[in-house]
Amino acid sequence: MPDGPTVLIFDFPNLAFGPERTEALKPLAQDIAGQAGLVWKIWTEEPAAGRAGGVYLFETRAAAEAYHAIHAARLAARGVTGIAATYRGVNAVLTAIDRGPLQAGASGQ
Repeated sequence: MPDGPTVLIFDFPNLAFGPERTEALKPLAQDIAGQAGLVWKIWTEEPAAGRAGGVYLFETRAAAEAYHAIHAARLAARGVTGIAATYRGVNAVLTAIDRGPLQAGASGQ
């Protein structure tokens, strides 16, 4: 499989939600926005389950793996355990039909 667009999904325990958390995490969001190979990120929250995370699209699997190492270390340094991370390749043709936000020229099946 070529090293093309890759989705990285993080899911982990989280106890803080709401406007204060959003405000506190704005600097982190700015940092993430500057990560090499990041196309976009969707922040996820499920307060009832005590879970948070994100869905990321990276230009390549290599970029996703590099970011995974950075983010897992950052979470672990904050005492977060039970971190799950999953990688998925992208079928760009079918994603385009369903209006998926890929970069122009993204390759895939």
